[in-house]
Amino acid sequence: MTIAAGHSRGVVLIVVLWILVLLSITVGFYSVLARTETLQSRFLFDVTQARYAAEAGLHRAVFEMRNPDFQTRWVPDGRPYLMEFGGAVIEMQITDVSGRIDLNRTPADLMAEFLISRGLGDERAWQISDAIEDWRDPDDLPRLYGAEIDEYDAASYPYGPANQPFQSVDELQQVIGMSFELFQRLEGLITVHGRGGQVNPAFAPAEVLAGLPDVDLEGARQFVEERQQVHPSDMTALMLPNGQMVNLQGGGGVFSIRSRATLENGAWTQIEASVSVGTDTRGRPFRILRWRENIED
Repeated sequence: MTIAAGHSRGVVLIVVLWILVLLSITVGFYSVLARTETLQSRFLFDVTQARYAAEAGLHRAVFEMRNPDFQTRWVPDGRPYLMEFGGAVIEMQITDVSGRIDLNRTPADLMAEFLISRGLGDERAWQISDAIEDWRDPDDLPRLYGAEIDEYDAASYPYGPANQPFQSVDELQQVIGMSFELFQRLEGLITVHGRGGQVNPAFAPAEVLAGLPDVDLEGARQFVEERQQVHPSDMTALMLPNGQMVNLQGGGGVFSIRSRATLENGAWTQIEASVSVGTDTRGRPFRILRWRENIED
């Protein structure tokens, strides 16, 4: 009886120990779960706070572009502007899209030179350039290196060229021969809202300026660095490396705005938007043409 009783107590002790282990695991699991949910809630709160701060930066940039005082208006050539709002530091960069390559108006030769400056070989650059022309022109006659419906059919595309102007930058991805990797390299340098077939060097990024005759990328970067040291109200004329004089005034009414808000704990949100500034028929001070969030270069 003593041995049996001792054996029973040993079994009970083992069962109790296993129950304690299971309880410890259960408590630990719920503790981890509660901590995870707390961290997720905190992350969601921080990201939301950063997002609204970034939107505040976007509105501030639009406000500055509507500033009638030429002396104090911000310069839309990509230079950074900073402000603090709602516990976040916001960096805003504004670019007048008249300094970008217009998909609908840039001549084929200038488009080809631009593509060559971005690293494409001569043959592929001309193929893409002519394909862009054939996409936007109304006829069905392919250019020398271009493509119309027969070429798209032969390449097994389920569609042909639009035969009308590009409606958005993203549409360029549909042009025959355009890879996603190449589109990513061109995306921030092109527009469908330009003012003509020539880029405005007063606002053009270095990568676009490098496509101009007798301008290399290093010279273009030096020009942009010099350009960002002055304000258009200074009435200063700068010279491109090819000898072309640049008037830093002018521009259009469509801007690409990048607003990045960063909190003290490192949480951030970045908004990139193409904005048409000017009161419309509904009284709105600006109109969003394109919107992207948290896209890193």
